[in-house]
This record gives sequence, structure tokens and C-alpha cells, in this order.
Amino acid sequence: MDLSKPDGKGVAKIVSIEPSPSSTKIIYEGPVDGYGTVYVSQTYRAAHNSKNAGTMEGEANVIMEDGTLVSSPLRGTFYRNGRKLKVFFTDAVSNGDYNFVTWDVDLISKSAEISYYRLLTVSV
Repeated sequence: MDLSKPDGKGVAKIVSIEPSPSSTKIIYEGPVDGYGTVYVSQTYRAAHNSKNAGTMEGEANVIMEDGTLVSSPLRGTFYRNGRKLKVFFTDAVSNGDYNFVTWDVDLISKSAEISYYRLLTVSV
């Protein structure tokens, strides 16, 4: 897979950050090429005491450009370097799309640059 040529990109803004002793939940929204407006909830759980790496799980709802609603569970991993998170995950969109997705999150500027790579499209 050529990660220099995504099938689509987007930018999501952080709407809220909810820390807890065992995880951090971040809510995002923003436009993504080929889909429309995404509304995403991601929960991060650290795998180490440093809290610099771990797992992510979440859910995405998307209002497509034609007005239809699709959704996807999200499962992946992350690592943190200071104010930046790098997130890798796959999604299984309810319209039959399967994507490998990367997010570059800046916690201070409250934004995420999104790139996705189409793995498969299945008729549903």
C-alpha cells in the first residue's frame, strides 16, 4: 500500500476532550473527501505507564454528500509524541467501504489531519 497517495483526505476539529483515570475520549467533526461531514468519538487507552502508546476504539457517523447517513466502528492503535498523536485504524463503513485510516492529531491546535486508503468496496 502506497501511503503517499491517499484515496481521500480531511480535517476534523476537536469538539471535546474528556479525560478519565483509565482513558481519554475525544470527539471530532469535520469534512472528509468523498464522504461528507464526519462525527467521530474515539476512546484512547494507554498500553504503558508513559501513556505514549495504546489502543483506540470508537464510532463514526457520516452525513454523506447526498444526505444519507453511514456509520463505522473504529479499532486501532496510537502513539503520542508531546502534543501530537498518530492514530492508525481500519473502518468497516455501513455502505460497504473498508478503509485503512491515519490521523495526525494536534492536541493543542485541536485539529486532526485525516488520510484514508480504500482497501475494499463491497455491495451492501
